Amino acid sequence: MQQKIGIIEEVHGPVVDIVCDRLPPLHQALLCPGNGEPYVLEVFRELDPRRVRAIALHATAGLRRGLPVHDSGGPLTVPVGPECLGRLLDVFGRPLDDGPPLPSTLLRPIVAAPGPLSEASPSESVLATGIKVVDLLCPFVRGGKTGLFGGAGVGKTVLITEFMHAVIQLHQGVSVFAGIGERIREGHELWHDMRDAGVLPRTVMVFGQMDESPGVRFRVGLTGLTYAEYLRDTLGKDVLLLVDNVFRFVQAGSEISGLLGRMPATVGYQPTLISEVAELQERISSTRTGSITSVQAVYVPADDMTDPAVSAIFAHLDTMVVLSRTQAAQGIYPAVDPLQSSSKLMDRHFLGDRHYHTAEGVREHLARYRELEDIIAMLGVESLSAADQKVVNRARRLQRYLTQPFFVVSQHTGIAGATVPLETTLTDCDAFLTGRFDDLPEEACYMRGSMDEARA
Repeated sequence: MQQKIGIIEEVHGPVVDIVCDRLPPLHQALLCPGNGEPYVLEVFRELDPRRVRAIALHATAGLRRGLPVHDSGGPLTVPVGPECLGRLLDVFGRPLDDGPPLPSTLLRPIVAAPGPLSEASPSESVLATGIKVVDLLCPFVRGGKTGLFGGAGVGKTVLITEFMHAVIQLHQGVSVFAGIGERIREGHELWHDMRDAGVLPRTVMVFGQMDESPGVRFRVGLTGLTYAEYLRDTLGKDVLLLVDNVFRFVQAGSEISGLLGRMPATVGYQPTLISEVAELQERISSTRTGSITSVQAVYVPADDMTDPAVSAIFAHLDTMVVLSRTQAAQGIYPAVDPLQSSSKLMDRHFLGDRHYHTAEGVREHLARYRELEDIIAMLGVESLSAADQKVVNRARRLQRYLTQPFFVVSQHTGIAGATVPLETTLTDCDAFLTGRFDDLPEEACYMRGSMDEARA
């Protein structure tokens, strides 16, 4: 039986002040009786030797002064087990898909320390995705962290969903999707897409929606990470952890910081921004039993890559995929900026000489084309030297070749999705760079898989 720890003194929106007989530790989950299930409160601040300030993880309608508060005995826990695969859950591990509740025989706390360094294994291999521009120019690190940076409406959610589809199909791994502050429409569509694609049985989906308490949006990422850790440690799986959107995790932390009465810091963000991002990111690691490969969508406010939240997230990443509004406006999808995107694996010792030299050749052609775009716009391509005209023509074909039809949007576009092995991508790009496709019309390169399809 839970022990009574105190009574509610004040309720201000999601903020609840509690007078305690003894102070509970920070991040302790407290329970308050309600009309059905108890309210869950998480301790965030000690006000004085007898009072704590907590954030409610539910709507606070029905809470009032004088209600008893009980100690749960630890941080918030969620039920885990093999039954979690194929399920749609909330921050408490309760079903959102009208299925039966998960058995509560095994519980894991969502607030936990990162694993010991002695158990961590290095991430030094490439995770192929079948997406040409990613595998060629900013390859994913198996067991590493990848960020998809972009403003509103440039295709972050579509790309992250395609990664989930690709990894399940290519590598037969399992996925955990954490939707932080998602719109209900996005969650509903994603659930149906995963079910129709046949990959839902190998996926756990955890949602904290946009209309929920900031405490829920702040913790739902840790709930998803807890399920990923369980699949890695207990079932020995290679796990793909997808987070959409990490910026909303930062926003929820900023809301909580304001509710707790902290002074804002740089650009109005919370003073604890760096440590809160690290609390989430440092637990994403690989061990001897399995790996967690993370792909995180990061909203970039006003397309400003120097924003403090973006910088704090970027410091933890191995691969950075930048989505460009300019690319999207030209109909280049996925709208990956090939010059701003990068990976720590872009090294000849990891990739081998062929991949490294091909990627550098593609970057050089695209960079030279970008330098010449203003001259072409003013004077026309005929004003360039013969050598520059050749570079521009090849760069334009490469730019269109690096587009790709996706499986997850094929029913909307009417174009069947394509997966391209890395070896095929390298062969095709070598052919572009050496001029073997100079006579091919540009439109023949657009929205194809391999160039074998274009020839056909």
